[in-house]
Amino acid sequence: MAPTKPAAKAKPTPAKRASTNTKASQGFSAEEKAAMRERVREMKAEAAKSDGEAEALAAIAKMQEPDRAIAKRLHALIKAAAPVLAPKTWYGMPAYAKDGDVICFFQNAGKFKARYQMLGFSDKAKLDDGAMWPNSYALMQLTATEEAKITALLKKAVR
Repeated sequence: MAPTKPAAKAKPTPAKRASTNTKASQGFSAEEKAAMRERVREMKAEAAKSDGEAEALAAIAKMQEPDRAIAKRLHALIKAAAPVLAPKTWYGMPAYAKDGDVICFFQNAGKFKARYQMLGFSDKAKLDDGAMWPNSYALMQLTATEEAKITALLKKAVR
């Protein structure tokens, strides 16, 4: 009797996902792709031990008004309120780190075509307040009232 060949295993067919979205995915936006390319460049610069403050100031200088004015004032405020934070860039945005970990960052409105600037905090910031708390703040202007709130947040974030 002739030997028989083992039965070929059926290849699994990928499951089709049900989606309520009828629009095809467009992937990342041009702004998101640019931010990712910027992050790769930043990682190379960090490895080469480049000057983080010069990078942050260069990122601020590229911004349009009123983003640039708010970013400059915020940079000075962060340096004064939390001198332990080291300026750098993060995804092309001015950011401030402690022991290499980003604690906060400034996202200008022009970066992602938003209607306001944003001061954001990472999960490394010690802003915990119960079971829920904000980790980003919209900035339309930077008055003494906002500066006082930001100073208090920074001091809490780096404690």
